[in-house]
Amino acid sequence: MSAKKTARGTDVRAWQRMLSGRRLDLLDPSPLDIEIADIAHGLARVARWNGQTTGAHIFSVAQHTLLVETVLRQEIPRADQRLRLAALLHDAPEYVIGDMISPFKAVLDGHYKAVEKRLLGAIHIRFGLPPALPDEITHAIKAADRGAAYLEATELAGFSDAEAKRLFGRDPGLSDSVRRDYLTPWTAARAEKQFLERFGAVFA
Repeated sequence: MSAKKTARGTDVRAWQRMLSGRRLDLLDPSPLDIEIADIAHGLARVARWNGQTTGAHIFSVAQHTLLVETVLRQEIPRADQRLRLAALLHDAPEYVIGDMISPFKAVLDGHYKAVEKRLLGAIHIRFGLPPALPDEITHAIKAADRGAAYLEATELAGFSDAEAKRLFGRDPGLSDSVRRDYLTPWTAARAEKQFLERFGAVFA
């Protein structure tokens, strides 16, 4: 397992122990140490928008990824399973590093992105995706992500329609029933369960 030297020359731990018993090294993550159960459990307990959302529960990253995959399927009705899987896993590194809001990522500059990229590459390999996705897939997922962010911003995080449009683009136009379900914050248990169910449907 990797260790990192502090300014005083002492070693600090650079891995996290998961509930599965795996020890995931953040400096050199191995696909063999990645389990979907750990991802689902962690993402269901990580809050989007730093927790600044309405509702009795946090709006979790797990629920967000399900919303993104739903928006993607609406935008690309014939999206194949690999594209849907990539969408579902697009924020998977956050089960280890949390969901840092965009302004804080800007403060950290490139360091956060380097760790995130290494983790996502290992996650992709673990589940049969290329470490780096083709540009057209990345762009499609990013568009769905922005559509989901628009909905979350206006429905849960107190943004005006005009502000959300300026920051995230357009409303993806989900049906009222889908919008109502996916934008009502779920319990962690439900978010974890539904994430695993959707994963099972797209990972074949």
